[in-house]
Amino acid sequence: MVFKRRARRMRLGLGCYRVGPTWLWKALLVFVAIAFAGQLLGVIYNKSLQQDRSRWLFSSDGQGPSLGSCRPRSHVMFLKTHKTASSTVLNILYRYGEEKDLRFALPLGYQFGYPLSFNAHRVKGYRGPHVADFSIMGNHMRFNKPEVGKVMPADTFYFSILRDPVALTESSYAYYKAVAPAFRKAKGLGDFADNPWKYYDPRLRNNHYARNLLWFDFGLDHNANFSTTLAQQGEVAIRRAFKLILVSEHFDESMVLLRHALCWPQDAVVSFSLNARQQKSSGGSSWVDKAAAAQPPALALTDNQRQKLREWNALDWHLYQAFNRSFWDEVDRFGRARMDQEVVLLRTRRELLAKACLREGGRPVEASRIRDKNIRPFQSGFVKILGYELHPGLDNATRQACLRMIRPEIQYKDLLDARQFPRAAPQPAQALPPAIPAGRAHVRKGPSSQLRTGELGVEGGG
Repeated sequence: MVFKRRARRMRLGLGCYRVGPTWLWKALLVFVAIAFAGQLLGVIYNKSLQQDRSRWLFSSDGQGPSLGSCRPRSHVMFLKTHKTASSTVLNILYRYGEEKDLRFALPLGYQFGYPLSFNAHRVKGYRGPHVADFSIMGNHMRFNKPEVGKVMPADTFYFSILRDPVALTESSYAYYKAVAPAFRKAKGLGDFADNPWKYYDPRLRNNHYARNLLWFDFGLDHNANFSTTLAQQGEVAIRRAFKLILVSEHFDESMVLLRHALCWPQDAVVSFSLNARQQKSSGGSSWVDKAAAAQPPALALTDNQRQKLREWNALDWHLYQAFNRSFWDEVDRFGRARMDQEVVLLRTRRELLAKACLREGGRPVEASRIRDKNIRPFQSGFVKILGYELHPGLDNATRQACLRMIRPEIQYKDLLDARQFPRAAPQPAQALPPAIPAGRAHVRKGPSSQLRTGELGVEGGG
């Protein structure tokens, strides 16, 4: 009897062991199915969340404070002055025009025949006054209002931007050291400032980069002897031609004024600084913000040398002082408290988009570190021009919106050109730019995009 009971228990135990794994496998399969379903739902949810995030980043929250009942301007002319953050401003115009499908007045190359005075026939597709309706013009030119008037509609909004001539000369020296003979001969910017006439010959090509560059870009005689009367006449001529003059040192306030003048949404004027120069800081970091940078030895200046550069660029210095005063008059009319509020909103928005779009915490990086060769900035001079890298894994809508904000000037112009003239897309040129003396060029293509159409047309804005 004992033996039978033990045998029965063994059979029951074996039966339990046979049943146990079946239920275990069924439970495991159910668990796997639930996990897979959860993962699938998570992917769908995350994708939907990304799409919602994209719509949130670049639509509703990007309108900014109310603009009232004004109508957005679609006819805009920007005089892109040199070394004044003008490349960043041009990017704003490119983005807005692309998004609104506006027609650009584009140069045959990258500049409108610069440094020659602008001629309407330099515009690609121009067939006579007002034959085609151009909406936006912004590439480098030497300003000539009658000729521009042949291209742009009568209701066009004209604006430009200025910068302190000392800071402008520092940037110009770094960028055009090998291009301007006056800079090429000097040992450093301080050496040039101590005795400009030792190096400067007004007859030599490209020396306009070394004296009163703003005055030159506005179409005026940059080699004229300074007089108060002459300076005031130039100032009056600029005020008649332009509705708004921005100031590079107060870029965010400038963008607020520009936004309200054009009646554009806030995101249209939110930007990342393009063509920033790499500089070494005293703390040893690889780059610092250009406005607070410790200058390399070749650009170092004493206070006395800075004053000498103001005297050397006396016509530019007059313009900067005069339009800096009128700029703050505009801010007063706008309202200081209101301006402060909108600047905070603009900067907050920029920080948000930088976190959403950019790697490296939103900092610019060396061109060689940018994986996508199509967004590497053009290189020139003896300092490196920095660019940006996008976060990996952005959904397509977000990536395209972010890409517009960091796309360098040359590549953006090529893109717009190819869309506007699909049968005549610009082709890479093999020759060096004619603006650079043969055998003495110091333009670094490096990892940047190739030069096209034989022009040095990518001069950066600051």
